[in-house]
Amino acid sequence: MKTLFWIQTGACGGESLAILSAEAPSLEALLTSHDLEMLWHPSLSCAPMKRFDELVAAIASGTQRLDILCVEGSLITAPRGSGLFDSYNGRARIDIVRALAAQAGHVVAMGTCASFGGVHAASPNPSDCLGLQFDKDKPGGLLPADWRSGAGLPVINVSGCPAHPHAMTQTLAALASGMSLPLDALNRPQAFFSTLVHQGCSRNEYHEYNIEDAHLGGPACMFFNLGCQGPTTQAVCNDDLWNGVSSKTRAGVPCFGCTAPNFPREADLFATAKVGDIPLRLPAGVERARYMAYKNLARAAAPPRLKTRKTDV
Repeated sequence: MKTLFWIQTGACGGESLAILSAEAPSLEALLTSHDLEMLWHPSLSCAPMKRFDELVAAIASGTQRLDILCVEGSLITAPRGSGLFDSYNGRARIDIVRALAAQAGHVVAMGTCASFGGVHAASPNPSDCLGLQFDKDKPGGLLPADWRSGAGLPVINVSGCPAHPHAMTQTLAALASGMSLPLDALNRPQAFFSTLVHQGCSRNEYHEYNIEDAHLGGPACMFFNLGCQGPTTQAVCNDDLWNGVSSKTRAGVPCFGCTAPNFPREADLFATAKVGDIPLRLPAGVERARYMAYKNLARAAAPPRLKTRKTDV
């Protein structure tokens, strides 16, 4: 039986809440079908904190095996590198994380905060927050860039705010089963970070014909005016719908790019930065000149039903 220990640092608890809605597999199926014992979870464990203390000591000493360590939340290092802004019983949580990580077969950063710093690391970042092994998009966070777990892997970053439920449970299922888990350049599992939010978006036809909404509430594309990051963000939100039902863009909210290392970007989340009428950032892999020429032609050829917003999302 494999063992799992889940610890929260500078967190809102979003990943703990999101994983409860997973269905493929569910959290219950993950634990029962993959022979995985959850040693500790801050919200789900019913044992007193004395048990937490005993487990931390046993893992650190090597008397309790730890196969998978999950860290939820950014790593708070203030003041002056001590980490005591986020402490437990007088001990900085970052020191507890370091001790557990040193013994773990695999270490998984659950959510963008644990992966890259996330919301807590946004400017001015008074708590000096970091990701576990990244500081935004720069390698090296609480743990150095060359750090490796007992299984020889870097920290596995399952980013998102919160992380997608199935990205979490399927990653843990793969690790518990001993399956190969290819990672991308940001050490995210490729299976969940190789497609764009734009792919599968119900507003795609509007985007292709350059029919863009200027105000929230319409059915058209939100990329050109309303800050949508779907064409530049790698995630499965529109391929594997949340709760099997919806996503931000399907609900009429722009994608905020929450799986990216620079989330949250230091700009209005509901506005598109432009040079003149042209967005500063274009869809991934697209050349600016060709894209704009194509969009101008596409808008002229748009079907009347799109121009009059008669196609619902």
